[in-house]
Amino acid sequence: MHSTVLATPTEISELARCCAVFLPADPARAGRVAFWRPDGCAPPAVPGAPVEDLTVVLPLDGGVEPVTVPAVLLPVRAALPVLTRARVTEQGHRACVFWGAAALLALHFTARGLLLPGLSAGDHDAWRAAPLRGQDIDRVRELAASMPPEAHAVPLEDTERLLLPDQERLLRAFLDAAADALPRTPAASLVTSGPAYAAPDPQHVPEQRAWAAEVAAGHDAGVRISLRVEVPGLDHAGPDGGAEPRFRAVLQVHSVSGPARVADAAEVWAGSGAADGAFGPRARTDVLLALRRAARSWPALTPLLSATVPDSVDLADEEVAELLGEAARVLATAGVEVHWPAEAARGVVSGVAIGPPDDTEGSGAAPADTRSVLSADALLAFDPWFALGDQRLTRAELDRLAEANRPLVRLRNQWVLVDPGEVRRARSWQDRKITPVEALGAALTGSTEVAGHRVEVRPSGWLAALRDRLTDPAAREPVEQPAALDARLRDYQLRGLGWLAHMTSSGLGCCLADDMGLGKTITLIALHLHRQTDPATAGPTLVVCPTSLMGNWQREIERFAPGTPVRRFHGAHRDLADLADDGFVLTTYGTMRLDAGRLADVGWGMVVADEAQHVKNAYSATARQLRTIGARARVALTGTPVENNLSELWAILDWATPGLLGRLGTFRARHAQAVESGRDPAAAERLARLVGPFLLRRRKSDPGIAPELPPKTETDRAVSLTGEQTGLYEALVRETLAEIAGADGMARRGLIVKLLTGLKQICNHPAQFLKEERPRIAGRSGKLELLDELLDTILSEGASVLVFTQYVQMARLIERHLAARGVRTQFLHGGTPVTEREAMVRRFQDGDVPVFLLSLKAAGTGLNLTRAEHVVHYDRWWNPAVEAQATDRAYRIGQNRPVQVHRLIAEGTIEDRIADLLHRKRNLAEAVLGAGEAALTELTDAELADLVELRGGTR
Repeated sequence: MHSTVLATPTEISELARCCAVFLPADPARAGRVAFWRPDGCAPPAVPGAPVEDLTVVLPLDGGVEPVTVPAVLLPVRAALPVLTRARVTEQGHRACVFWGAAALLALHFTARGLLLPGLSAGDHDAWRAAPLRGQDIDRVRELAASMPPEAHAVPLEDTERLLLPDQERLLRAFLDAAADALPRTPAASLVTSGPAYAAPDPQHVPEQRAWAAEVAAGHDAGVRISLRVEVPGLDHAGPDGGAEPRFRAVLQVHSVSGPARVADAAEVWAGSGAADGAFGPRARTDVLLALRRAARSWPALTPLLSATVPDSVDLADEEVAELLGEAARVLATAGVEVHWPAEAARGVVSGVAIGPPDDTEGSGAAPADTRSVLSADALLAFDPWFALGDQRLTRAELDRLAEANRPLVRLRNQWVLVDPGEVRRARSWQDRKITPVEALGAALTGSTEVAGHRVEVRPSGWLAALRDRLTDPAAREPVEQPAALDARLRDYQLRGLGWLAHMTSSGLGCCLADDMGLGKTITLIALHLHRQTDPATAGPTLVVCPTSLMGNWQREIERFAPGTPVRRFHGAHRDLADLADDGFVLTTYGTMRLDAGRLADVGWGMVVADEAQHVKNAYSATARQLRTIGARARVALTGTPVENNLSELWAILDWATPGLLGRLGTFRARHAQAVESGRDPAAAERLARLVGPFLLRRRKSDPGIAPELPPKTETDRAVSLTGEQTGLYEALVRETLAEIAGADGMARRGLIVKLLTGLKQICNHPAQFLKEERPRIAGRSGKLELLDELLDTILSEGASVLVFTQYVQMARLIERHLAARGVRTQFLHGGTPVTEREAMVRRFQDGDVPVFLLSLKAAGTGLNLTRAEHVVHYDRWWNPAVEAQATDRAYRIGQNRPVQVHRLIAEGTIEDRIADLLHRKRNLAEAVLGAGEAALTELTDAELADLVELRGGTR
């Protein structure tokens, strides 16, 4: 029965417009989803999927009648992509949209591990969506109530009337079918040690029925069990009145279908009182199966299994202590709750207080510069505490709890339940020490782990004040835009500047993780200028970035901070002599790794790691060397703080503020594994409280961000030539200018066009200019490296992009290069047939292909590609009108998102000169360059030589 049916994106979109109905089968995974049209027309064909006649009930002539229609039948696993797509397709039929919601619910249940193995009615192996409780059951019932008629229009068989399936029962069957199909992957048999519950084909295993029933007990049976702890004679026990209290656990039975129905197990066995017929004929069997499962989790319940009536079991003090701690957690996993007597207070809570000694000067206020306290050698001590309600216990009372060594103690005129082991652990914390940075992390999360146990943390003194200052944005004083900044910051950029200034002035590192296009670079330039106004924070700024972004940094600094010294520490003649105190130094990750020692000797005011995901591997040589460079403040810039796992976030923030997140192994165990597995819902919240003050993450879709963006943001991105490109460029200029000097008329014009074309091809990629048949593509072009950087960020944000080039050969090189990197692309050029052209547009608009390569001539007009949020001009047409028309494929009516336009420019080349002309004299440029290269053929030899001369911009 295993099917390899796989619908294409086009087929998925067409099927989503059809009616859909689920057809159950045995086993559940054999069920199919039928797609049909109510007008009786044939649905879109899907290779490998049968088309069969289907009887459906439709309203006709004021009533309903059975009608036979052709339907495409897809296995559940193959139908899931169609159904989920229907949820976001405007033309999706309401029945298909409903089953799409059901598919999402099924995926949600499966992702949470709500899967139980069992047997179908035909004794086949089958997974079910279970156990479902409380909110899950409510969601199923609410969804079933919204089922449209077409979604269950197939009448039941073996009935004389046209009866339709019950909505909730049909929905549960679909959820079970999805749960049964999804876990059966090629690797599943490695877990199950056999084909049962792993293979897609039916496995007939009737011998597993008893085992399946036991698995279901306590989870999916008609009843569940709980324990009610009683302390007979509690009012007369203890030091004031007789013997020490004794404990017993009473077994209770609850109805799954009616949670309000509860009775003691003794009543169920007697068949009397509230239990009389309330739990069904299988109640005793289900209780024993559930009890057997619970006893495996906590052996103290084993005596109940051999009792004639499993009513109650006496508990020793050590067993009560277990029940107050770990035993309660393992029983909860087995579906067994524990209820304690109301007359015994269980409001004792414990934790630790962390802060400076009481006699520390200024201990009650947060210092203006936290570097002095966070980098201090002095360790902070734990002060364990216990509290009854809101009243903290005295040291004498804590000692009494420890000495009693019993789970029930008389304290402050009432009985108090307490775990003796927890008391002993708390007393052992008194000698524990913690670093100030670790203490700050504990203060932010409100808890820490000691010997594998999570305890509440209450900070005091300056630690509490610092926590409050970091977590309360309203308490920060606003920061004005620096007078030296030659730009006007948008509101969200000004807020980002204030946050950066607040963090770095406190000596704390941080990470600005705005989406691409929101202005991280200009915000950082503004921060540098702001820090120069205070001697305590002034100093040179080192920017470490990818090679492809170094030119862009220099241009942005020169544009927005004119007069600010900026130099590149890169290339064979790099030096740091006579470094300006208020300037920028730009270097690459590769150069930094080689010259970290020289860079570490400089007293940097600030170090910036741009595209900080380059150091996401904390153990790489690049990351290790970056850590050796000291500064008054460290700032990471990235649009993708987490690409694969949370260890990458640890690497970035641990560089910015070392020690905040602890050691990597501890961070993985304490935070990352719990968040990534989803097993601890509170783990994500704790991690957010810990990293939130140090990470500013804003997206274009956030309220107050996108409305402030212009409809279109255009950026010239400068990039250096590689050594190979530099050699080819200079050789072509030298040889061709010599030929041009001896030519005239049409021959001269032809040589100039040949020169300009060759230079643009060299700037694109040496393989294009050399017309290599089987070229080595990677590592030879600065533009291609920059394109990789852009696409990494764009695709990580889930966005789509148009990449224009005027050369088909260059587009083919990009296509091959991206295919080797695993990036899905499509290429439209002048030879693309009209039908394929339309299909390409549809695939892109549907989001199936994120990168659309386009020939400028073939695709500069006539296309509606509003899916794109980014447009990349890999090379320039030199005609602003033509370039604008290409950009308008994305920036046009129907576009509801900001569009980012990136123009790649080879620094120091003819492209640089033309870009500068377009920027400074756009009106004149449109008149002069309207005919493209043809206008440049009339330049004099001297003007031409000045235009094409290579001026820096090389590696």
